Amino acid sequence: MHELFPLLIFLGTLAILLCGYPVAFSLAGSGLFFALIGTLTGDFDWVFLQALPERIYGIMVNETLLAIPLFVFMGVMLERSKISEDLLNTMAQLFGNLRGGLGISVCLVGGLLAASTGIVGATVVTMGLISLPSMLNHRYSPQLATGIICASGTLGQIIPPSIVLIILGDVMGSAHQQAQLAMGNFSPSSIGVGELFVGAILPGILLMLLYMVYILILAIVQPEAVPRLPEKDQRSFTDPQFLRKLVRVLLPPLALILGVLGSILAGVATPTEAASVGSVGAIFLAWVKKQLSLATLRDVLANTLSVNAMVFAILIGASVFSLTFRGFGGDHVVQNFLLNLGGGMVGSLLAVLGTMFLLGFFLDFFEITFVMVPLVGPSLLQMGMDPLWLGILIAVTLQTSFLTPPFGFSLFYLRGVAPDSVSTQDIYRGVVPFIIIQLLVLLILWFVPELATWLPQRVFS
Repeated sequence: MHELFPLLIFLGTLAILLCGYPVAFSLAGSGLFFALIGTLTGDFDWVFLQALPERIYGIMVNETLLAIPLFVFMGVMLERSKISEDLLNTMAQLFGNLRGGLGISVCLVGGLLAASTGIVGATVVTMGLISLPSMLNHRYSPQLATGIICASGTLGQIIPPSIVLIILGDVMGSAHQQAQLAMGNFSPSSIGVGELFVGAILPGILLMLLYMVYILILAIVQPEAVPRLPEKDQRSFTDPQFLRKLVRVLLPPLALILGVLGSILAGVATPTEAASVGSVGAIFLAWVKKQLSLATLRDVLANTLSVNAMVFAILIGASVFSLTFRGFGGDHVVQNFLLNLGGGMVGSLLAVLGTMFLLGFFLDFFEITFVMVPLVGPSLLQMGMDPLWLGILIAVTLQTSFLTPPFGFSLFYLRGVAPDSVSTQDIYRGVVPFIIIQLLVLLILWFVPELATWLPQRVFS
């Protein structure tokens, strides 16, 4: 019976999550329930849960996790300041004379918003409200318009400063230390969120560029699907008035991105310190655009508090689940399973990524990162995998699953704001080419790990 407990805990917790119960309470409740059952049967030592106060204290004093509320605050404040609306309108005018220019501008703005906010749901909803009606009015096919918006919106998963990368970096760093200790290295090195941020830059840019290349190819092969804007809506660099407007619209978000990511790349700030810079910068931009008021600040703080409370409640619940799972020897069960799976490191990694991809249909990245990565991460890293490469592979895999029908989260976000004239089938068909692009980038990452590891080695060497 003792050997079955880890499997029962995992399946039981997954079943509770799929029933729709709050994640934090599902993780903590199932952990405590099985701990109690194990104690009564003599299969669990309650002393494992005595480490819970230390775990919670470790979460409280973890400076890296302080970046989460700061980046959330920055993202919500930028959303309220209407920077995204100005960016979309201005970039659309700039590329208006190019067939497919409106779609390219949505991709560019998606990348800029990802590098400014890092919040996927807000980006998809914002672009769905602003750019989807415009694309439909300019005779873009509903499938292509919705596909571009969903794909561009999910760039916030992989392009820093991403909340996903912050959490994944912290969890992956712990898994890396555990793996090195298990291999007899008692002075283990660690990877941080900064390394994962830098490692995600090139894959994120590659994704955005491939989206735009697809739109340009479609403009040649199927020009009626991606028309030009009418001449009255087009602008050029030769127009001094438009040039001033372009600088005025582009400069604030670019300055913010430079301040946040540039300080990390230059090594003058940690991600948490850079997040504080970004938060102050977002307040300043909202003030400059005359969007800052006491009511706005109150609303932003309430949203930040809500997201932050959810994240840390899930983290505490995941700690209870993890301690119970380890108390039943679940970490050894997972390690033995991966070692005996067949196919060696490749087979184990494919199995883990495939499982995460499927779980991404039903669970948010919080649950997958907090539950799955601590279970499988140490075992995979003991096989000799680079932690940065593994972290970026996991991030892109989760991003792909959130884009994949029928349960992709990005699709639900857009469905909630799309007009009735756009069917759910349109959204599903529209994302298929972009899912193929995502899988192509995963394949490139698989065979060219340097795409994720080269830049961090140069920056942090």
